[in-house]
Amino acid sequence: MKKLVIGEYEVQYPIVQGGMGVRISGGSLAGHVAKCGGVGVVAAAGIAMNSPLFTGNNYQQADSAALIAELRKAYEIAPDGVIGVNVMVALSDYEMLVRASIEGGAKIIICGAGLPLTLPGLTSHAPHVALVPIVSSIRAAQLVAKKWEKGYNRLPDAVIVEDPETAGGHLGEKLENIGNGNHDQYATVRAIKEFFQSEYGKEIPVIAAGGIWDRADILHALDQGADAVQLASRFVATVECDADENFKKAYIECRKEDIGLIMSPAGLPGRAIISNRERISSFDQDNGTVCSTGCLKKCTYKETRDRFCIVKALDRAQRGDVATGLVFCGTNAYKADRIVTVREIFAELFAQEDIEIAA
Repeated sequence: MKKLVIGEYEVQYPIVQGGMGVRISGGSLAGHVAKCGGVGVVAAAGIAMNSPLFTGNNYQQADSAALIAELRKAYEIAPDGVIGVNVMVALSDYEMLVRASIEGGAKIIICGAGLPLTLPGLTSHAPHVALVPIVSSIRAAQLVAKKWEKGYNRLPDAVIVEDPETAGGHLGEKLENIGNGNHDQYATVRAIKEFFQSEYGKEIPVIAAGGIWDRADILHALDQGADAVQLASRFVATVECDADENFKKAYIECRKEDIGLIMSPAGLPGRAIISNRERISSFDQDNGTVCSTGCLKKCTYKETRDRFCIVKALDRAQRGDVATGLVFCGTNAYKADRIVTVREIFAELFAQEDIEIAA
């Protein structure tokens, strides 16, 4: 397998660890993935939650400070590693978190849950930072590329193609368009590669995300034209994952039929363990939970108390309350059968004779 090059940065293995918000992928997981030769990613969304920096009324300031702290933790684990940040465009403090990512030393900024049309402008003072949008369609990739090239004379350093049929967490597709057979992830991967080649004469790495679990999945993705893959759910049931042990056990104990779609108050569908769906909503309704963070630009719970408070539901799960908390996951989460180390996953994914992992 070829090494992955994104902008100025190269990693040994074609793996990008997916960003999992509200402290599922913090400094520990990102640092160990980077140490093993992949791209480690700290998720910026809700990073203030369960942080000693958050006092209850300083959410946005604590969000930025906590993000920087987690990046430092990751670099303590992998001083020479390639560590990035995933920042959702839908976040109310999106711009602040992009700036904090640069301040904290992120080498790559990945943005989804909306199109990051202004990202090159926000990062113009740090041209060495690689910029990577997440898209689900060729049309979205074209829109981002043309906006960036015309407005900022810059193209993406890579593109992540998320498959809404298999990926976990918030999905960049309308609910009614998921499950209707219209998505062909690898046709989209190849179309995006061809677009950059024909339109700009550039070989832009295209990374397949969603439904990747084992070595066979990786080889299939590369054979279908992807330059690398993004794995998120696979790294949850690890010693180094930043979530509580109960969160990890939820993956190990769930069944395939327990995984499904839920509408987020962000206005986006999300894939999660849905066996406790009613308790997720009733917790906030019964307890009169108020919006104390304003974490999203648009939120039905903040505006009308519809559904549930997304950041608090995710926070409860991250702390171990998987009975009333929201556990995001991809379609393959049920395949987790034990807690392993990140190093063991890399050794499995990349045949032992090929792998060189720092001790």
